Amino acid sequence: MQILVVEDDHRISSFLIKGLEENGILVTLCKRAEEALQEDFLKVPWDVIIIDIMLPGIDGIQLLQTLRYKQVFSPILMLSALNSVQDKVTSLDHGADDFLTKPFHFDELLSRINALTRRRQYHLQEPVRVPQLTFGNLRVDTDQYQVFFKDKELELSPREYKLLAYLIINKNKTVSRMQILNAVWGITFDNHSNVVDVYISYLRNKIELEGAKYIYTVKGVGYMFKEQ
Repeated sequence: MQILVVEDDHRISSFLIKGLEENGILVTLCKRAEEALQEDFLKVPWDVIIIDIMLPGIDGIQLLQTLRYKQVFSPILMLSALNSVQDKVTSLDHGADDFLTKPFHFDELLSRINALTRRRQYHLQEPVRVPQLTFGNLRVDTDQYQVFFKDKELELSPREYKLLAYLIINKNKTVSRMQILNAVWGITFDNHSNVVDVYISYLRNKIELEGAKYIYTVKGVGYMFKEQ
């Protein structure tokens, strides 16, 4: 396993490198976001990228956004010294897969890394993707992570695209809110959180144009994606 750590605090980075290497993991350290954006690093198929939010220069959130813009889709775990709900929400909304607040136990970090890599391996074992999926006037380009309606590109956030992709993978099957939370957000939310319903609403507003209907509510259970 290869992990990229972007962390400027020597004490934290030494702790991470020592623990990860003791578990047989190859670790590369960047002390600044600018280093992580070098072409050589962007080409590496990292198993997990760990990013501290508070970085000098380009901060962790900006780095996260840039990596996703450059189509780096390795699982990303964000670290923060602040137990801020807004930091967590912002990270997840911009494409992070998990979030951990300092200080943390190394065993918890390792458990989260293992969960992220298991999820990635599961997706790699899925049947070969069809690069173009068409549902009426809706077209999804799974190679370029783009969505079109009547050949006009729709602007979806990384989280909205991931939600749409999960619904399509489970086409014609009802998926519960908890299943969606686990698959799309990758962390445990409050069971009473309405984040799924909010993002379903966002997605509907963007893809259900000109009377089209794709996402159906299954009362008391969750949602289903169906072709028209």
